[in-house]
Amino acid sequence: MAIIGSLIGGYLSYALGREGGREALEKRLSPQRAVKLYASFDRHAFWTLFLPALVPPPFPYSPFLLAAGALNYARHKFLLAVGLGRAIRYTALAYLGSLYSRQIFGFFHRYYSPVLWSLIGLAAAGGIAALIWTIIRKRQHKPVIPKGKVDQQKAA
Repeated sequence: MAIIGSLIGGYLSYALGREGGREALEKRLSPQRAVKLYASFDRHAFWTLFLPALVPPPFPYSPFLLAAGALNYARHKFLLAVGLGRAIRYTALAYLGSLYSRQIFGFFHRYYSPVLWSLIGLAAAGGIAALIWTIIRKRQHKPVIPKGKVDQQKAA
């Protein structure tokens, strides 16, 4: 199910890239990057899609899907590269989950309350820090209007 869901989502990005075409891609990239992307996609298109499909979430994956559509990469090759990459990734995750599930569940069962309260505390501290940072930034960027200008603005 995860592979099918990933293929559907990936294909939607691919279709958006195909609809926008090279013009939309070139608007977002510098000419040098566009040339490099075209050259690397011409030589290693399968690997350009397959390898990012294996990498965990912090790595950006959508640009590769959009580029494949914009460069009119063959649909069946696209689905093969993305499907194979995701199948390997999700199989590896399922295998690791089956190996370590008892240890992971045991850890969370034992330390559920401290972990929960630690996460709540970190979220609250992060929210307070963001609020303070926002207030400081707004005060630093207030427009300064000279006293003579204030009278002119009130009169207007």
